[in-house]
Amino acid sequence: MGHPKKFRRKWNRPKKLFDKVRIEFELDLKREYGFRRKREIWKLENDFKNIKRRARKISAEKDKEGEKMLINKLVKLNLMEKSNTGLEGVLNLKLEDFCERRLQTILRKKGIANTVKQARQLIAHKKVLVADRIINQPNYIVSAEEESKILLRKKEKKKEVKEDKKEVVEESKDENKKGEIEKEKPKNDKDEPDGKGKEEVGEKKGRIR
Repeated sequence: MGHPKKFRRKWNRPKKLFDKVRIEFELDLKREYGFRRKREIWKLENDFKNIKRRARKISAEKDKEGEKMLINKLVKLNLMEKSNTGLEGVLNLKLEDFCERRLQTILRKKGIANTVKQARQLIAHKKVLVADRIINQPNYIVSAEEESKILLRKKEKKKEVKEDKKEVVEESKDENKKGEIEKEKPKNDKDEPDGKGKEEVGEKKGRIR
């Protein structure tokens, strides 16, 4: 089972790393669907193989309930149509069908992004909402219900920050006004004597004479 705190790796490396056919196929997928690294392809391929493995097991055991559950799941993900009932439709699925249901490709198809690279940038910058949830994984498989609920995140206006800036500007203006008023004021009474002081000085001069 493994330690519960440690996450298991959800992908497997190919057995032949230098297989020419596989490398060319993966390069074509990277160009068409905008994969950044091959590890993303391997993760999607792992999910794809698990579904096919499950379909083979169900067909061998002839489990009708398991067959219904698997087909309903694929119909919800829009990987199959309701008319294509049966395990033959599941076994005929291709990896490209899963690539078509990725969030990155759906953004390009819906016209929200002009290119696959722009779609990836929007997802990585957390600007895409799927059913009112921020999703930053380009490899996310979008269901049929969620496809109509894809929106771009609106910019939140920071009103509090603007109000704080206004208060700071007003305080600085008030301080500048106070400084200008203090400069315009006359000097203190010590420097300029009052009328009484002038009269006393005149009396003293008369006595001296």
